[in-house]
Amino acid sequence: MAQMHRDKGEISPEASTAGLNTGQTKIISTQNEHSLRSTNVFVRTYRWFTASAWRVFALVCVVCLALPTGFTIEMPGPTQNVLGNLGQQVGASGKNAVAAIQVTGVKTHKESGKLLFTTVNVEGIPEQPSLVAENVWGWVSPHAVVYPSEVFFPAEQTGGEYEAEQKKQMSSAQSSAVLQAKKFLSEKGIDASAARFTLGAGDVGGPSAGLMFTLGAITRVTPEDETNGVTIAGTGTMEKDGKVGPIGGVRLKLLGARRDGAKWFLVPASDCAEAYGHIPEGIRDVRVSTLSEAYDAVVAIGQGKATSLPHCTARG
Repeated sequence: MAQMHRDKGEISPEASTAGLNTGQTKIISTQNEHSLRSTNVFVRTYRWFTASAWRVFALVCVVCLALPTGFTIEMPGPTQNVLGNLGQQVGASGKNAVAAIQVTGVKTHKESGKLLFTTVNVEGIPEQPSLVAENVWGWVSPHAVVYPSEVFFPAEQTGGEYEAEQKKQMSSAQSSAVLQAKKFLSEKGIDASAARFTLGAGDVGGPSAGLMFTLGAITRVTPEDETNGVTIAGTGTMEKDGKVGPIGGVRLKLLGARRDGAKWFLVPASDCAEAYGHIPEGIRDVRVSTLSEAYDAVVAIGQGKATSLPHCTARG
């Protein structure tokens, strides 16, 4: 049988079609690779710009939060037991701790309880402005209050002048406390004319520790244990006529007193309207107008007979 042979120089239709398809595939593949590379470049570029934008935004936020402001922030400060020690001096041992009230020239008696004067921490004093971040925290925190700085400080006051004024007010409060304590003791028939009182408040300034220093000086000399193991906090200036004067930040001071274990808080009558409705749970307020009322309140609390002591009302 005769056989048909194809010349080696001929290209079959199938081979021709296969070659064409292969070429088309290569072209399409190349186009797809180019398109994919373009897409990847776009995605990487987009991601880079997006990440960079967020980095810039974050950096701007950090810078803004660190900017100074014209606001002052108040928050609960530390308390000090006027019947205890101020703490150890630098490098001193515990036995050399300094008493908040040192008495000489008259017999003294130890109290088993505590009398705490309360303070308010202030951020944003002259030449040391508060930062935006601190203000943001102050606006959202229930334990802080933010005010324009001019409410507290004259525009031209320097940081040194502010600190000097605070120390002067504390010194005046301590002097008034000693005078009123001696006068009160004399009225109780206790001769304290030869007594010398040295009152210490550490770095605390301002006039509002006057009442508690006066009560502390009195109870150190009287033979009774007025506090009887109870922790009593309070605030208020000690005026020359024996009246308890108003102070600021009573709501914040109440929070600090509760934090440090006080069960009772002596509130100046003139500050009662501010304190009313803001007495923290677990602490009992007592309205006082004079040193005599405050001392009687301490005695009643120590004796467990304080249920009838006056509360603060909306009117004072």
